[in-house]
Amino acid sequence: MVKLIMLGGPGSGKGTQALKISKDLDLTIIATGDILRQAIARDDELGKKAKEYVEKGELLPDRMMIEFMKNRLIQKDIAKGWVLEGYPRTAFQAEELDFLLEDLEQKISYAIYLDVREETMIKRSLSRGNIDDQLEVIKKRIELFKQRTSPILEYYEKKHTLITIKAENTIEEVEKAIFEQTKVI
Repeated sequence: MVKLIMLGGPGSGKGTQALKISKDLDLTIIATGDILRQAIARDDELGKKAKEYVEKGELLPDRMMIEFMKNRLIQKDIAKGWVLEGYPRTAFQAEELDFLLEDLEQKISYAIYLDVREETMIKRSLSRGNIDDQLEVIKKRIELFKQRTSPILEYYEKKHTLITIKAENTIEEVEKAIFEQTKVI
């Protein structure tokens, strides 16, 4: 059973690649952005708390994100495997995710880092048209991403599960590079 984590900054293509890989391998896609947007739309207590952070371009507190992930990873649709996009965003979350997966008797196959330049992240993010994709919010997200990326990459490097993909190329070329390096097909 394949379990992949897609890592990358805003606009790096992690959502696009997660979707393509999930379709190609018949895996469930777990997109934290979708989970958060659904929670905000439900306007329940957790959704209201999440909205405060999202609107400011800030990351949710680790404990809140871990709660979202725990609720998602116990659902039945992940039985064949999954592609996780947009999580973890801190080294602490990565470690907590491993503890959670251990409790659930699951294990990560690969953490795939989509490496792109800042200019590319901005351009791609602005073209998406999401309500939270405004230049200042995007720049803040990129800065937060840069600050927190190295520890996450180091964490997965030490666990021998990290694969770095240069993601400036076309969607198809990036997908091909992922499959060549992971050998999951």
